Amino acid sequence: MAYENNNQQERNNDSIFSKRLKAGKRRTYFFDVKTTRGNDYFLTITESKKRFNDNGYDRHKVFLYKEDFNKFLNALTETINYVKTELMPDFDFDAYNHDYSDAREDEQDSDANEAVAAVRSEVAAAAAEAAEAPAPSSEDVDKW
Repeated sequence: MAYENNNQQERNNDSIFSKRLKAGKRRTYFFDVKTTRGNDYFLTITESKKRFNDNGYDRHKVFLYKEDFNKFLNALTETINYVKTELMPDFDFDAYNHDYSDAREDEQDSDANEAVAAVRSEVAAAAAEAAEAPAPSSEDVDKW
């Protein structure tokens, strides 16, 4: 019974912000800001891992409430800094500063970038042409 109530309550919470972080081929993290019935906010952090043997996913969820935001962020930052400075000071963590995405997203981004570049080129050509055109004379204005 309590499990059903938690699932029902979770479905009733409105997600007002969501961020997806792909981490490798099998892991994705979801950061969702949700509202409570009393118009308060909380964060859910979900790790979703694709299973090896079937098409399913394993999901683990953490609920983080506003009164713990600062403590959580401080503890996470301190822990990460400890690993970076004490345990692995020579490791290049910046080498991993790339986003994982599937080929479709990369292709869509590439197509969108090409379209934007084409429009910018056309606008620049039109602006250059307009700059070179002579200003209309008073005779041209009178024709209207």
